[in-house]
Amino acid sequence: MSRVPLPGDRSLVGMVHLPPLPGAPRFDGDREAVLERAVADAEALDAGGVDAVLVENFGDAPFYPDRVPRHVVATMTRLVGEVARTVDCPVGVNVLRNDAESALSVAAATGAAFVRVNVHVGARVTDQGVIEGRAHETLRLRDRLDADVAVFADVGVKHSTPLGAGESSVADLLDRGLADAVVVSGVATGSDVDRERLASVAATAAERGVPAFVGSGVTPETVGDLLDVADGAIVGTALKAGGETTNPVDPERVRRLVEAARA
Repeated sequence: MSRVPLPGDRSLVGMVHLPPLPGAPRFDGDREAVLERAVADAEALDAGGVDAVLVENFGDAPFYPDRVPRHVVATMTRLVGEVARTVDCPVGVNVLRNDAESALSVAAATGAAFVRVNVHVGARVTDQGVIEGRAHETLRLRDRLDADVAVFADVGVKHSTPLGAGESSVADLLDRGLADAVVVSGVATGSDVDRERLASVAATAAERGVPAFVGSGVTPETVGDLLDVADGAIVGTALKAGGETTNPVDPERVRRLVEAARA
């Protein structure tokens, strides 16, 4: 039985991009405003009809390459817990840049249903340096915590390049990394995904009964064609006021995207 907590084909995951958290260089000192923004964005996404929301510490740049400090884990636990109590849909967690241990721990503590892991297997060169996958640690921690939390793993995550001449295959991610879902993105936040690459990854995932999600560049104009290939989409920028990633969620943009996806 699949761990993926979504209804099936054409699933939409809306992003809750958190403002800078306490301790981040651009944090403005107002903790309650961060909480209010997270809850308001999640409510707008849920009311608009998305199938899940994904909470991410997007505003914390520059990101830690691996483990984040304890205060980040504490803050995200509070925020994700409030979001989970507010919405009726499943909630996911992504701790940037690649802290799967913290994401899984937050998810287990708050009842969240899934985590996104940017580098689950292999290694990538990023603006944080070389990031190595820790699938062996993540899945063993999930067992120790007895947490029914799905792992959504990126295939060649955005804002990165392979280390060396090649990169880990999708088959490695699924057969050896045991990911529950895969995510295919463009080269950067909001960038269009390569359609041929998406089709190839989706076909490999389908052979193993694992869903494939589009991770960037989804708009009302493209969502229909993309969801003819992928099983679902993770959408952030297109749902924000003015199409700016750091802006609040725009309910009208959510409505338009959901209607286009369901059409």
